[in-house]
Amino acid sequence: MNAPAKTSMPRALPAEHRDRLMGIAREVSFPEGVRLFEEGARADRFWIIRTGTVDLDMRVPGRRAAVIESLGHNDLIGWSWLYAPYAWHLGAGTASPVRAYEFDADAVRALCQDDPAFGRSIARWVGEVVAHRLQAARTRLLDLYGPYGSGIRG
Repeated sequence: MNAPAKTSMPRALPAEHRDRLMGIAREVSFPEGVRLFEEGARADRFWIIRTGTVDLDMRVPGRRAAVIESLGHNDLIGWSWLYAPYAWHLGAGTASPVRAYEFDADAVRALCQDDPAFGRSIARWVGEVVAHRLQAARTRLLDLYGPYGSGIRG
């Protein structure tokens, strides 16, 4: 269940802001089965997926973690880095080998502070991702734990 195209970075940011953000990107790769972050840990970076799949999950008391959404090409991994207290709200792990662009949260927040137009673009993009992820989490948890599911059939 990937994010709609409008929340992918290439479509969400104007070209000049996308180029500025990509100017501080670092290419990374992870094998399958790697935990990128855990719920509650410090959110000090984020990624944009080039290839592969990352599962977002949520701890559920008394049960194993529930996979909320699977992310792929051009999807943003992590939004908690933008909003204080900068702690992950979900967990994430690679479901396949992943190649991604990695960004240092402090550096991106500094760019946002120095250039208000860039900051607004980043905040709008990340806000759209947060809204989408909230709806995905709600739907997935209803499917898993609600008495009648979400009512949405795929």
